[in-house]
Amino acid sequence: MAKDYYEILGVSKNATQDEIKKAYRKLARKWHPDINPGNKEAEEKFKEISRAYEVLVDEEKRKLYDEFGEEGLQAGFDAEKAREYKKWQEYQRTAGTGWRQAGGESFGRYHTYEDIFGDIFGFADTGGDFREFRSGHKVKGRDIEHDMTIDMISALKGVETELTMQKAKVCTLCKGSGTDPNGKLTVCRSCGGSGRVNVGEGPIQFTKPCPVCQGHGQIGKTCPMCGGSGQTLGTERIRVTIPPGVKEGSKVRVAGKGEPGFNGGPPGDLYLKIHVQPHPLLKREGDDLHMEVPVTVKEAIAGGTITIPTIDGPVRLKIPPKSQNGRILRLKRKGAPNPKTKKRGDLLAKLVVKVPEADNKEVIDAAEKLDAYYKGDVRQGLRL
Repeated sequence: MAKDYYEILGVSKNATQDEIKKAYRKLARKWHPDINPGNKEAEEKFKEISRAYEVLVDEEKRKLYDEFGEEGLQAGFDAEKAREYKKWQEYQRTAGTGWRQAGGESFGRYHTYEDIFGDIFGFADTGGDFREFRSGHKVKGRDIEHDMTIDMISALKGVETELTMQKAKVCTLCKGSGTDPNGKLTVCRSCGGSGRVNVGEGPIQFTKPCPVCQGHGQIGKTCPMCGGSGQTLGTERIRVTIPPGVKEGSKVRVAGKGEPGFNGGPPGDLYLKIHVQPHPLLKREGDDLHMEVPVTVKEAIAGGTITIPTIDGPVRLKIPPKSQNGRILRLKRKGAPNPKTKKRGDLLAKLVVKVPEADNKEVIDAAEKLDAYYKGDVRQGLRL
């Protein structure tokens, strides 16, 4: 178990910055590697002291540590999300709705035939804002959505990457049960250990999962780490594969990386919502790619073969003679792959004729000679 940073430095939780600095200097003099050459224990101790000091001497890091512990110092940690999650956990404890809110949304209002009849005859549990029964059924965890931004080349070619995200995970102390594993289990007084209680009056009798022990027949002390919800908020590094051809707004499913299930149910899925950064040369329209290709005056007039880049590597492009500025040449199957059909779009190369930027007499003379070859006024059809 991780040691408390205040205990490492030997200061109280309300210690001033001066007290923290003084304690660090005293410990650093004792455990510094230069004073203890070759002593591995001293080296590890000094690292531990330095880490504690680095956090507590920084006001922002200290606030996060005081509120969330070491979890709050991890890369990608979102304090606002963590606070909202704590509110959610507190609501589970006070409203007693447990798994129903986190996992029940996507499963509808009823979970067994008894839930339906119980609702019809008015036997439903009225705790919280829901009229559903708590039970020991396995419930799949909730799916979650996460925004992910990638560059256009990665979107076109596909990419494997790793992301760090903050999400709910199974409580490491109670393993998702919500009960303190170090506490003693006792027989539920409400159901006598059967896990079910009778509901209804008259000739038709029904039973439902006991709302006190949630159908387990035994009750115990609430887990101190998760507050009985069976989940805590943490960060996870997830390896993901983005398929070739994804576009802005595409969703990529990562199976089993959503929120954990309840009562032994499977986890939900993670859906990555893809955002694609603009590219300085390429523009995507459907599955076609558009690119402007600069050519010289000579190449435009006489034609020729040039080399241009594509997502598959360099290719040779033939410029037809007498090509005008803005002419579009199509390279088939050099565009974006379609993730569904697996077919490729085309690359449309728009020719952009570049004139020399030099202003010496030879260039001007050459331009004047070219003027003689124009057939009429080039702006003859220009009308508003």
